[in-house]
Amino acid sequence: MTDFASLLVADREQKARPIHLVDKQSFEAWLKKRPAEDRSLIEAMRFDGKTANAFVILPRGGEFEVVSAVKNTTELSPWCLAKLGESLPEGSYKLAAGEPGNAALGWLLAQHRFDQYRSKKEEEPERGPRVLVTGEVARIDAMVRLADATALVRDLVNTPAADLGPAEIERAVADEAKRCGGHLRVTSGSELTKGYPLIAAVGGAATDARAPRLIEFEWGKAGDPRIAIVGKGVCFDSGGLDLKSASGMRLMKKDMGGAAHALALTRLITLARLPVRLHLLIPAVENAVSGGAYRPGDVIKSRKGLFVEIDNTDAEGRLILADALTRASEENPELIVDFATLTGAARIALGPDLPAFFANNDDLAAEAEQSARTTEDPIWRMPLWEPYDEMLKSDLADFANAVNSPMAGCITAALFLKRFVPEGTRWAHLDTYAWRDQAKPGRPKGGDALGLRAVFALLEGLYSGD
Repeated sequence: MTDFASLLVADREQKARPIHLVDKQSFEAWLKKRPAEDRSLIEAMRFDGKTANAFVILPRGGEFEVVSAVKNTTELSPWCLAKLGESLPEGSYKLAAGEPGNAALGWLLAQHRFDQYRSKKEEEPERGPRVLVTGEVARIDAMVRLADATALVRDLVNTPAADLGPAEIERAVADEAKRCGGHLRVTSGSELTKGYPLIAAVGGAATDARAPRLIEFEWGKAGDPRIAIVGKGVCFDSGGLDLKSASGMRLMKKDMGGAAHALALTRLITLARLPVRLHLLIPAVENAVSGGAYRPGDVIKSRKGLFVEIDNTDAEGRLILADALTRASEENPELIVDFATLTGAARIALGPDLPAFFANNDDLAAEAEQSARTTEDPIWRMPLWEPYDEMLKSDLADFANAVNSPMAGCITAALFLKRFVPEGTRWAHLDTYAWRDQAKPGRPKGGDALGLRAVFALLEGLYSGD
């Protein structure tokens, strides 16, 4: 992992190159105050202060200063310094006016690389770290933790499925438990078959080395409010017997993105020492094809006792989450949050940047949306539209796992999950992409955390103890 703590340091009046931030409103007034040689160079570089992420370097003898354009100098976004973090020479830097605030996140993550599978680590010459100096000493640790958690999601999602199966997810959770003193429990084999039949069925076609399991982790004091975090851990999704196309299967290493988010959120909660009794649950499977695969038309009795007819083996995520949500509910938590790369329908509706957010409580939804705005980690609330529940009807069983309609796919998936959450328990479901198709400063193409910071801010607001 990247040593983010070395990239954001307290201001001790050490030597640091200044970074001047300008926007289209402030640029002309700022430019008038600069020396004539600066104005000439800026004009020659055609820098107008309007194009976000554009910057120029102003020489100062053997040193230099930096001028960078941002959208708004009074409200810095988390990503407005990311281009500088990626591009500047090594050394220490400091904002000429003000403090970086949330913008430190982009500075940090711009220097993270997932290069385990490159024999040549960098296509560019090796550079040293770009260190940002800040006077906001109290915020350094929190910002480093956010960068570390985001990088954890990215690294897990980017890892090829051959190297990240259910056993490797178990190992990652075990490492987290060891770090913070949590209690680990893993259910597999015959105990899984008896106790969690939906998880066992989805993972039944995998080899013994990639056998399904339910991974649980508990942390915190018994008297604190109990919350449950659930993450979909499909390490690779072939679609099962309802086989995906080659193009549809290409990115299915990322189908454990929900588990990655859940584990990263667990790390944030434990490091911040939030006063909660945390219960993490990750159903980890591979949806493979073999003689042991579950079939379209099968009827499986869930842990809750409800019978589910399998309409589509490629709607497997909701099945494993159903048993995990049932297990979480048995401990009577006051809040359940689940993350899942659940439906393509959510991406069709909202695109890659917006996780579809569902909640069974309007106050909870409002607080989550406010947290998303504050952290600039967007989510978009979708309705749990009860009339669509009839689309899940089955002729044989209590209900089916999928619908025979191209419409409202992410809503019917959420309604399926809702059946496994007790009345009165607050619940939030994030159908997230966990991926970035196009690179942006500080956000390379590949795995990414979408909704993580928003949910953590929500939990901080609910359980900060203040």
